Amino acid sequence: MVDFSLWDIFRNLLLAARWTVGLSLIAFVGGGLVGLALLLARLAQLPGARRGVAVYVQVFQGTPLLMQLFLAYFGLALLGFSVSAWVAAGLALTLHASAFLTEIWRGCVLAVPRGQWEAADSLALSFGEKMRHVVGPQALRLAVPPTVGFLVQVIKGTALASVIGFVELTKAGTMITNATFRPFTVYACVALLYFLLCWPISAASSKLERSFKHGH
Repeated sequence: MVDFSLWDIFRNLLLAARWTVGLSLIAFVGGGLVGLALLLARLAQLPGARRGVAVYVQVFQGTPLLMQLFLAYFGLALLGFSVSAWVAAGLALTLHASAFLTEIWRGCVLAVPRGQWEAADSLALSFGEKMRHVVGPQALRLAVPPTVGFLVQVIKGTALASVIGFVELTKAGTMITNATFRPFTVYACVALLYFLLCWPISAASSKLERSFKHGH
């Protein structure tokens, strides 16, 4: 057993939290870019896009993130691609986040009053102009609170990356527990760090939602 002080435990967990934050940002930004591309393809009614995007969303929303992580890590290896736990976790979480963000944003676009679409049509605006000048700004206003709130789910989802060997906050907690035999202390610190990461984002999401409602 290694004799770690409380500060040693917290300091090592804090170092591991950097990777949790980094993986969360990769998944959120990457998922946002992929999700936006899928949303625009569906709204533009590209051939096969509506059905293809719907199937994509159903697959990633209807299967556990844990299975997606295993498939990204071991599946790519079977195909001859040797990937690190970092790459596999980033890929799986990006695809997972993109499916949810696509649906969140699609709901926000559909929430824009039909009259706004008809007004844009009457001005003979192209799809790009319609999204940029009429529908997009209104949908963006609706999308900010749930999008910020979803970031909390992404942060918590990174904990599952520990199953493929990615050393983030949860994995570091397990490793320190095995060395110190102080599970309550270690996991209490892990929980505290997750709270410190997630609570400000949840508070910001709630505040944005209230401010948008009052400003409506």
